[in-house]
Amino acid sequence: MTQKKNNGALVAIIAMMFLFAMISFVTNMAAPFGTIWKNQYDWAGMVGNLMNFAAYLFMGIPAGMMITKIGYKKTALVALALGFIGVLVQYCSSMMEVTAISAYVVYLLGAFICGFCVCILNTVVNPMLNLLGGGGNRGNQLIQTGGSLNSLAATLTPMLAGAMIGEITKQTSLKDVSPLLLVAMAIFAASFFIIYFTKLVEPETEKSNVMEGIKGALGYRHLVFGIIAIFFYVGIEVGIPGQLLFYLGNPGGVLGNMVVAGAIAGLYWFLMLVGRMTSVFISGKVSPRAQLTTVTIVAICLLLVAIFMPETQTMNLKVGLFGIDATVPTKVLFIILCGLCTSVMWGVVFNLATEGLGKYTASASGLFMTMVVGGGVMPLIQNLLANKIGDIQSYWLVVAMLVYMLFFALVGSRPSKKA
Repeated sequence: MTQKKNNGALVAIIAMMFLFAMISFVTNMAAPFGTIWKNQYDWAGMVGNLMNFAAYLFMGIPAGMMITKIGYKKTALVALALGFIGVLVQYCSSMMEVTAISAYVVYLLGAFICGFCVCILNTVVNPMLNLLGGGGNRGNQLIQTGGSLNSLAATLTPMLAGAMIGEITKQTSLKDVSPLLLVAMAIFAASFFIIYFTKLVEPETEKSNVMEGIKGALGYRHLVFGIIAIFFYVGIEVGIPGQLLFYLGNPGGVLGNMVVAGAIAGLYWFLMLVGRMTSVFISGKVSPRAQLTTVTIVAICLLLVAIFMPETQTMNLKVGLFGIDATVPTKVLFIILCGLCTSVMWGVVFNLATEGLGKYTASASGLFMTMVVGGGVMPLIQNLLANKIGDIQSYWLVVAMLVYMLFFALVGSRPSKKA
């Protein structure tokens, strides 16, 4: 009986790892697609990304409610169905005239539906892995392992999109990346049937009143600080490579070529993969709090160097594996290296914020996912700020968010019952 239960838990863990990769694949299409729309409308670069993350604001708490009512597996199936529909809508927009505002509206609708998908998947995957690992260091270790697959998908997505887009002109449209959208629909369809026919052993959930669950979860002060931290963290994670993509790839940018710019952005996500794989091995020995404190301090230092370093100081960035061979400002390297730091933040923030919540974990996960809207809000603010003060100076906003992350690591994450 014990062996059967262990096998069921292993299957559940593997399924959650796969869904972790799906989350990243969908999310990271927004930034390269945004470069296409920005060439049509100057304000439009990060609006698709905003729509993707705005869905979290509306779906975070309902997703937690779905888990308590129908379980983790059925909730995941709903998410995958929505993902297929969302990508299909975006594909329809790629068939429309690129200069038509209606095409952009349809694209934004698709991005919004995809946002519902990834929000629900996140609400399923993170608590399930944490609970299957028994919380603590082991729970964090499983989340970091899933995060490694998440980063692998994040590495490949901008590279594939960038290669398809190439040099951006007024004629560039979503039609250029429609094969990627078809692949995404195929993956969603396959994922739906794989999860449907997979027997999962699910953690038990408390069938409690929704408002009581939310009120109970918010009674933990470290959760309140944690959901603010995740709002900023996702803004940091998305904003760093997103703005770098505009800085390098836009017409008039440093390179003006989306192929190379997408590859360099992919390198940031690859370093996140390296960081998460490293964290898998150290998370069993090093506490989440120590990890978060260390990487936050390092990220602040890297960005300060990038901001103050003169743009005239250049280097030849050559990475054969990624097809990169370009002369770029040296500060680009310091921005890319932030990927090593942001790699572990999601897992450790979730772990610290939900530690000791017990039956309120599902409700807390819904609240947590609601604040992931920060991944749409903060990069949009950064992009608008960049239009006023410059791409590199806009990273001061990221530094400010990192300072709050440091506060959460040192003070805000200390478990406390009352908010």
